[in-house]
Amino acid sequence: MAFLPPSPVALAFPGIQWDPMQKLRLTSPEKLLLRSAEANPIDYTLSDPDQSTAYVKALLKVLAEASGASGPSSKVSRLKEALAEEDALVMLYTDPMGVVTHYAITKLYEVVTCLKEKRRSGVSLGTTFYNDDVDGNLIDEWRPLLRVLHLGGGGDAFAQRGAAYCLAFILMAGCPSQRFSTDRSRKINHASVEEPLAALISWITSQLQSTASSSLSLVTPTLTALMTCPEARILFADSGGIGYLSRHLRTGSRGNKRPVGGTGTATVQQLYELCFCLWTLTYECNTSASIRATFARDNAVQSLVDLLSSAPREKVIRVALSALRTLASCTPASCSHLSSLSDLYKKEISSSTFLNEMIGCGLIKYIDQMKERQWTDPDIVDDLTVLHKLLHENYKEMSRWDVYLALLHENYKEMSRWDVYLAKVQSGNLEWGILHTEKFFRENAKRFEGPNGDFSVVKILIALTASNDEEVQSIACYDIGEFVRHYPNGRAIARSLGAKDIVLKLVDHSNEELSRHALTAVSKMMVQNWAAVH
Repeated sequence: MAFLPPSPVALAFPGIQWDPMQKLRLTSPEKLLLRSAEANPIDYTLSDPDQSTAYVKALLKVLAEASGASGPSSKVSRLKEALAEEDALVMLYTDPMGVVTHYAITKLYEVVTCLKEKRRSGVSLGTTFYNDDVDGNLIDEWRPLLRVLHLGGGGDAFAQRGAAYCLAFILMAGCPSQRFSTDRSRKINHASVEEPLAALISWITSQLQSTASSSLSLVTPTLTALMTCPEARILFADSGGIGYLSRHLRTGSRGNKRPVGGTGTATVQQLYELCFCLWTLTYECNTSASIRATFARDNAVQSLVDLLSSAPREKVIRVALSALRTLASCTPASCSHLSSLSDLYKKEISSSTFLNEMIGCGLIKYIDQMKERQWTDPDIVDDLTVLHKLLHENYKEMSRWDVYLALLHENYKEMSRWDVYLAKVQSGNLEWGILHTEKFFRENAKRFEGPNGDFSVVKILIALTASNDEEVQSIACYDIGEFVRHYPNGRAIARSLGAKDIVLKLVDHSNEELSRHALTAVSKMMVQNWAAVH
């Protein structure tokens, strides 16, 4: 179960008085129900289906009126640490709507947690959040939860994390695959949750574009929950989720080795949650050719192998091995599952494809080493045994050409750093590492001229500042700035290519890391002797 930490103003909740808060437009019965819920255990409030629905509608109304459309609250949303009771009550006086927003999120979280963990006769997430009529649609009052996710400015981390988690379980209750966990006698219209679920996943993927650990903490608990639902897995994969997860795992597996160009890295718990999500997505490989192709395209195997090689905690190793085992064992369904006839002529992605890639990434060596260790988890032992067998069998069956390709992949690191950098830039797959450091640019500045002297690499970097991936944009800004520093007359060349005006537009970007790198790059283009002022 995901844990929602207490609100920074939780000690002010008992001091909330509903009557003076005219802005909330609560009716007398709604106020009475809110007071009754405070005076009784949550189980009592949710014991009756009609009262349960009335209570969540009252909470959602409070959230709708308190959060508004003008953005996050002026004070409460900025709090990072819990306040003492006296300070929390002062906040209730100075920013009452901010406190009430946190109150509504906290109570909705309690409702969702209680309903999903305790089975009770006649009351469930389905009966509480879906209309009891012939249509069985999701109640209209759900919308404030999505609006909280899209509050402007820096948002409200507590409210966003709680709203996302609550919304996930509310929407999953309407998915056909989850009906076993809800009231089967209640008709629920799955079509009414398709658009909200797509909107929630869209917000999650937008957060995953950031490399900041704080952004991960907003979404990983919700994403971990969503990935238990097949309908959500398909939507997430179609939204580019496999690529985002793979990138974060590659970044996180580097740990403290990340260079000065990047900021923050995933915690062990976040690595576990990200890897868990990737593992659940592997179960769609048997029935979805597009998801198998996405796993191959987005270097998911490389990310998992890198994670294993970084020697993380045992729980991370367990899910990484499970994901690799599923990929190594996947059996594509028949051609009836192909999206079009043209797919018949495309290279089939199967377990052999993934096994070849694993061999190319050097997984055989890691598996052999890990089999020598003593493991307390029987699942790890079983996965190691199966992977060891599959990898060695596949290696024997590989053609000479396949072996050559695998060895080429394994020896990729033996290429010159400039060759690797050039390939990365041309593919648009930029990641923080030794290729994005002062030392690299000092040693390779002249190479940016290109064989034709047209500075094609710099042109590509300028184009990558418009990437949809904020990390790629950040790295491109950093690289442009370093080129300007180390190449003779680099300032004039970058300006002539239009770099200054393009990067300048990113200075006000909402992503703090991207904004910082853009500002630094522009400064390097404007200051003649950067080393003297830095």
